[in-house]
Parts: sequence; structure tokens; C-alpha cells
Amino acid sequence: QVQLVESGGGSVQAGGSLILSCVASGSTFSTHPRSWFRQAPGKEREFVATISSNGGSKYYADSVKGRFTISRDNVKKTVYLYLNNLTPEDTAVYYCAAAHTMARNVREVVFWGQGTQVSVSS
Repeated sequence: QVQLVESGGGSVQAGGSLILSCVASGSTFSTHPRSWFRQAPGKEREFVATISSNGGSKYYADSVKGRFTISRDNVKKTVYLYLNNLTPEDTAVYYCAAAHTMARNVREVVFWGQGTQVSVSS
């Protein structure tokens, strides 16, 4: 078992920035590949970014490429998501996820965090 706890969400104006954190506790899953997904009201949960166990590989959704950056610190068992140049379309609950692979589909996810709200106003 692993617990994932997100933090760092909030309300910003368009063009602003936020840093999300996801701390893992528990088993060896804490150093497994980790992903971020998001879910806007009335929409399905969608992939945002993923990072390999050692941080050497990263993939991003086209909608966030060039604006968001994912990184990890395995000593702290923490994965970060740097959100820059935010737009109202980025408004959603952001979820941290752990999986056996670099999950880009919700069906690949084994553990979910509780989510953190990001709200961007125009």
C-alpha cells in the first residue's frame, strides 16, 4: 500500500504559476513511476504528465507541454508539478497517481491521491 498526499493547489490569475507536490508514504510504490492527472467539472479525468522511477524519462500531454514541468526527489519520496503560464482551461482537480508503468491512462493507475484544486481566473 502507498498513500499519496497532494498539496500546493490554489487560485491564481491567468498567466500565474503554482507548484504542486505529491508526497508518498508506505511501500516501495513510493519510488515507482508517478503521474499527474486532472479532472475539470463535467469532464473525464485526463492525463497531464508522467515521470519514470529515476526521473530520467518524462512525458506530457500536448495541452501542457512547454508550460508544465514534472520532477521528483526520491529521497523525499515527492513528485512535483510546476504549472506555469496558467490559463482558465487549466482549472481542475489535480490528482497524483502511482503505477507500475508511466501511466498515461487512468486504467494503468494503481494508487490515487485525494486531489488538489487548481482554479485559474481570467
